[in-house]
Amino acid sequence: MKKIFLSVATVAFIITSTLAQTIDRTHKPAAGPAPVINIGQPQTFTLPNGMKVLVVEDHKLPTVSASLMLDRVPKLEGSKAGTSGLMSAMMNEGTTTRSKAKFDEEVDFMGANVSASANGASASALTKYFDKAFELMADATLNPAFPQESFDKIKSQAITGLKSGEKSAKAISGRVVSALVYGTDHPFGEFETEEKLNGIKLDDVKSAYKAQFVPNKSYLVFTGDIKLENAKKLATKYFGNWKLGTLNEPSVKKPVNVSTTEIDLIDVPNAVQSEVSVTNIVDNTKNNPDYFALVLANQILGGGSNGYLFLNLREKHGYTYGSYSSVGSNRYGARFGASASVRNAVADSAVIQILNEIKRIGSENASEDDIQLVKNTYNGSFAMGLEDKAKIAEYALNIEIEGLPKNFYQTFLQKINAVTAADIQRVARKYFLNNQARIIVVGKAAEVGPKLEKLGYKVNYFDKYANPIVKGTAPKVSNVSPQNVMDKYIQAIGGPNKVKAVKTVAINAEASVQGMTLNALFKQMVPNKEFQSMSINGMTIMKSVFDGKTGYNEMQGQKNPFEADEVKKKQEEHTLFPEFYYTADKFNLLVDGIEKVNDKDAYKVKINSPAGKTSYKYFDVTSSLLVKSEETIKLPTGQEMTQSIEYGDYKAVNGVLMPHSLSISAGPQQIDMKVKEVKVNEGVTEADFK
Repeated sequence: MKKIFLSVATVAFIITSTLAQTIDRTHKPAAGPAPVINIGQPQTFTLPNGMKVLVVEDHKLPTVSASLMLDRVPKLEGSKAGTSGLMSAMMNEGTTTRSKAKFDEEVDFMGANVSASANGASASALTKYFDKAFELMADATLNPAFPQESFDKIKSQAITGLKSGEKSAKAISGRVVSALVYGTDHPFGEFETEEKLNGIKLDDVKSAYKAQFVPNKSYLVFTGDIKLENAKKLATKYFGNWKLGTLNEPSVKKPVNVSTTEIDLIDVPNAVQSEVSVTNIVDNTKNNPDYFALVLANQILGGGSNGYLFLNLREKHGYTYGSYSSVGSNRYGARFGASASVRNAVADSAVIQILNEIKRIGSENASEDDIQLVKNTYNGSFAMGLEDKAKIAEYALNIEIEGLPKNFYQTFLQKINAVTAADIQRVARKYFLNNQARIIVVGKAAEVGPKLEKLGYKVNYFDKYANPIVKGTAPKVSNVSPQNVMDKYIQAIGGPNKVKAVKTVAINAEASVQGMTLNALFKQMVPNKEFQSMSINGMTIMKSVFDGKTGYNEMQGQKNPFEADEVKKKQEEHTLFPEFYYTADKFNLLVDGIEKVNDKDAYKVKINSPAGKTSYKYFDVTSSLLVKSEETIKLPTGQEMTQSIEYGDYKAVNGVLMPHSLSISAGPQQIDMKVKEVKVNEGVTEADFK
């Protein structure tokens, strides 16, 4: 069966504006003074149980928000990793006084927002409804019902979510980078697994709740249209009887950097692109004297589309859709990281360029324009952020919890604007440690490993759970010819006679994409006629038709006829089971070794078409079935992208085994499609290809 491809359309809108007045562009306008920031100082009081309450009055709008924050030392959950995540979800599954349906109904009736999590709770509503919203927040916080039925459903969903990311290099990178940098014995380095989630019981969640939810080291912040007196009444009424508990807060180990830069390679055999991270631990909190210079240094390096990384890896080299950096601030361990998602073929080149930019910002002064641009960004965005009451509450909490000066945020912009080019260079050299960094690459080791090993750094190999492994040696292929692989495949799916009897195939499949249902209909007829149609929620978004001589792509109602070279490529390969015709059609095939596909050995066959097109197919060594196909395509932007499809769940249809699951990876996108129906020799006519 011929490969099925997803077409992805990207539409860019460029908005331009014209100024009515004449501007003298021969002189750069001088930067204006930093805006004066006026943040209301919170009024505070403390309940007898130790809960500290902060009130920031703002009567411009008739709305009120409240946030409860539990200041806790992060804890290792070990074999029960994932308990806090399940608890967060369970906190919104009803209370002992209200079912979930009743609770949600009361919230919706007011048009309010009320939620709770393992870290606290929040509520916001119009002033006239706020007292009721606050009562609901307190109910969710102090009286969670923890129903067994909800727990079973939420745990099952969590496990399903983990499984869906098992093949995703991005998802794997998300957990492995932290695990390697912090260590799995640090709260920021441990992660959930299916085994750990399966081991968590409802009683574990209840125990975690009892240990976590006490008023010790807790903060309640009111912001908006509320008076101090009313805040005192509400806090006392709903949280005054919350009894003190005992917090068990063991010390957190201090993470350390590697002594010298190394490459940590995580093998994901199915990955069509690599996730590259250059990262190290930084000793940074908001009380750090270098904090403001570090904020600007990071922004210049990789804070957006004007950053060094973006301009280099995307604009100059076309390696990626975007490359960025970040630097954290945390009492228990923060890290700096620069990252990009790139094609496997250029993973080593991307590493070199990321390191070059990190070295550059620490060895030469940033330009005056670059510095002023990021300062201007902060001057605008910081002031606008103060319109958000949640942001004001966050600032008030930060001052309390992190022991910041009372005027930290009032003077934030003055300190940002006082940073010099020399400051930026100094802190970049001090905190962005290209000589003590972990270069973490999550990708196809067989493809990226040999190139990475030539960069001169020690290369360590890990599995997708951050366990060290010995560098794999691909099994040698002996006495296996490409034709032998093809013959075994044809025999495995039903034999030559059954395969030749297939004249048409119709496939109906669906997938979930960002909460929407994607439906796909594929029709094929020998020798090379094709029809593809894709729709989301009933609306057709793409159609492709080829009648053997000509064809077109249609998107958003616009038809684009195939170019001559595209027609030629489609004509040279049989639509149905091309493996049966490769020899007759003068394709050049090579068994290019054995690689793992879903942890099983598969023959990797390189396929060169008469027109020079190269692709790869992988056939399971044991079953002989086609388990994966792969090729590189060129986008309209000129960038190249690798597409792959994994095939599984083979079922017999009219005596021929057909895959009923398709896992499609195209650049950073992954879509898992389930085949709902396959028709052989029915449901397809010549009219479908017009």
